[in-house]
Amino acid sequence: MSQLRTIKVDQFLAHPPSRVWRALIDPDLLGRWLMPNDFQPRVGHRFTFDAGSFGKPECEVLELEEERLLRISWRNRSLDTVLTWRLVPQGSGTRMLVEHSGFDVDDGFQSDAFDAMGDGWSERVATTLASFLDSLALEEPG
Repeated sequence: MSQLRTIKVDQFLAHPPSRVWRALIDPDLLGRWLMPNDFQPRVGHRFTFDAGSFGKPECEVLELEEERLLRISWRNRSLDTVLTWRLVPQGSGTRMLVEHSGFDVDDGFQSDAFDAMGDGWSERVATTLASFLDSLALEEPG
């Protein structure tokens, strides 16, 4: 029996949920901090990310609750996983909970992906997204 694993990231971002949400669902903004994509914030929309040498994961929007929840499928080679972003208001900022679930670590490709993505999600959330949100705040009027 395969053992399925989940990557979990719990990160506080010093930005309101509305700004974090925009960075998750605006295809241009998402492409600037994560990966080029053809995402649209619509349940049922199928899209891809351009992950460079890791290929083009095929994704679908599974669930969408404005400024609260984004859940997508993430398929690439033998991967058939689900990526969930939850936004929880906390003071003047946002607690972002990221879960990427369904990795079969008995499968070589999935085990490698689990290791690489675990580091990647932590790094993207902890540094890249936070820095991007800081720069986005500077671009906004007011």
